[in-house]
Amino acid sequence: MPTNPPIVIKDQKHGLPMSKGLLAQSFTATGLSPAGAYAAAQRVQDELRAAGRYELTLSELQDKAASVLAETAGPGIAARYVRLNEISKLDRPLIVLIGGTTGVGKSTIATEVAHRLGITRIVSTDSIRQVMRGIFSRDLMPAIYESSFNAWRGLRVPVPHGASPVIVGFREQAAAVATGMKALIDRAVVEGVSMVLEGVHVAPGYIEPSQFKNASVVQLLIGVDDEEAHRSHFYVREVQTEGTRPFERYRANFTNIRLLGRYIEDLASEHGIPIVHSHQLDRTVAEVLELIVETVIRQDEESARVWHPPGEREDTE
Repeated sequence: MPTNPPIVIKDQKHGLPMSKGLLAQSFTATGLSPAGAYAAAQRVQDELRAAGRYELTLSELQDKAASVLAETAGPGIAARYVRLNEISKLDRPLIVLIGGTTGVGKSTIATEVAHRLGITRIVSTDSIRQVMRGIFSRDLMPAIYESSFNAWRGLRVPVPHGASPVIVGFREQAAAVATGMKALIDRAVVEGVSMVLEGVHVAPGYIEPSQFKNASVVQLLIGVDDEEAHRSHFYVREVQTEGTRPFERYRANFTNIRLLGRYIEDLASEHGIPIVHSHQLDRTVAEVLELIVETVIRQDEESARVWHPPGEREDTE
């Protein structure tokens, strides 16, 4: 018989053993560093074993985890952990929509957010556009064959007087890609699977979050105020992709990229979509997670206020 038998979550099907790795991952969603999260998870395990608690419910484990976090990382981190757990108890999928112009770090942030929330489905709108290219020829839909900041090259109609070709081209491309975005979200909702959808085409006004009734949909924008910081992202991208996304190409189109960013942020202001300004990665991810938690809890509270038991209805007279 092993010296330290596994700690079992007894309300899970077949009594699954507690995973210290998964517990540590849930802690990183609060903003804790991986090292801090692992140390806290280790302490939870050690204290449970010291107390002889080898069987407990998931709720009891989460209570113990919150207590340890309050002692080791502070009450703020513990409170954030409790709120994140509230999201996991929802009976509907979570759909996170992350937009922003080219080069603001959407993909990196989306990957980190998905990992910390335990979401395995991450889709970029560039992938949707690539699939659409396999369905529609360049003659039929030329706008999707260009980059978002150069979509004006695929315009087949005159640009209205005084309008920006860059914006008009992007609007045509985003409208086309929005059809694919909606289909993906619809599919995720039907399957009950949470998803992070990111890309420049996730622009406010092209997808209406409230239309997806059986999901918690959170839309936000990533922005970079400082032009030089934004420009440096493209150099880092070139290095990380070993030249497949060359810095010079984006540098040459940087004016259009910034113009597109201002347009998308204006849409966000118009539609009441929050903008998270990207600076340091961990801090930005923490801000995005906090925003997601606050939005989902608010949506859940609003849903509870308008819910009526079967057989009852609101008096409309």
